[in-house]
Amino acid sequence: RSMMNRIKVFLILLLATFASPALAAKLPGGWPVQIVGESSISLCNSFRIKGCDKWELQMGNTGRAFRALNEQTGTFVIPNPWDVGSARILAVMGFKALATTSSGMAFVLGLPDGAVPPELVLKHCGDIVAATSLPVSADLERGFGDSPESVAETIAAAVAVGLAGCSIEDCTGNRDAPIYDKTLAIERIQAASEHCRRLSDDFVLTARCENLLWGRSDLDEVIAMLQAYAAAGADVLYAPGLHSLDTIREVCAAVNKPVNVVIEMPGKPFSVADLERVGVKRISVGAVLARLAYGSLVNSAREMLGTGTFQFAEKAINYNELEDLFRQQSTRPS
Repeated sequence: RSMMNRIKVFLILLLATFASPALAAKLPGGWPVQIVGESSISLCNSFRIKGCDKWELQMGNTGRAFRALNEQTGTFVIPNPWDVGSARILAVMGFKALATTSSGMAFVLGLPDGAVPPELVLKHCGDIVAATSLPVSADLERGFGDSPESVAETIAAAVAVGLAGCSIEDCTGNRDAPIYDKTLAIERIQAASEHCRRLSDDFVLTARCENLLWGRSDLDEVIAMLQAYAAAGADVLYAPGLHSLDTIREVCAAVNKPVNVVIEMPGKPFSVADLERVGVKRISVGAVLARLAYGSLVNSAREMLGTGTFQFAEKAINYNELEDLFRQQSTRPS
């Protein structure tokens, strides 16, 4: 089974690497990636390809730029586009980095969250990377397997499509046992971190503790896991489900790494200033932008079917304004 998983991920990496014409167009010679320098990609080593331990996927400066954002003074917002168009709009509007959303990606493909196969996840990530010159961090959920080795291989695949970082969570995907055993969860983050440290360029690893989303509401336990992930080498810490400024402040004060907070839950009107005051470094919005777009579509469809009217059209963005945003993106220097 282990060898089959390695073969599957290796093929996924190849597919993702060569499946994105937009990404290929950005790099010399039409290749989506350049192989130079030294690498620790264990996928290649598994096949005993001669010289494979000398490879590296050249990422440019996006990893370093993304780390600088996560280490600078103050708080920044990293929005979550769900497709190429939304990524380009957010870049033109002035954001400094982007993050994918696993559920937003699934919705684009007409699938429920968690149902997207790894090869399509990587293809989507490559498309978002190629859409702008900004650093992109990916929501890679639990990675492409349960073992620490599979998480390290997930990082290799993420690097291959040009990502500047990613998040790895401790949710198993099994509703009967939703959270990994503590020891295994820590080993997974440690394996990912060790792989990141062997890259010549930067790659920012975010570790996610999913306890609060699965009814495990003990904040001390959440903090203990985040501290363990920091000790295992995570660069950024993330515990979705923090719903009050007091709990967010407590988490930020208890850890020694930057903290990401997601603004996706209704009825929680925190501002950037609020979150900066309690120590948050990075603010993401998850699938909320995608849900806003799809919500508008659903409400418009209900109006057409229900009342036979088209008043929703009054709320649509002006055609010329939208087209101008895409023109600006197409003329920006890379």
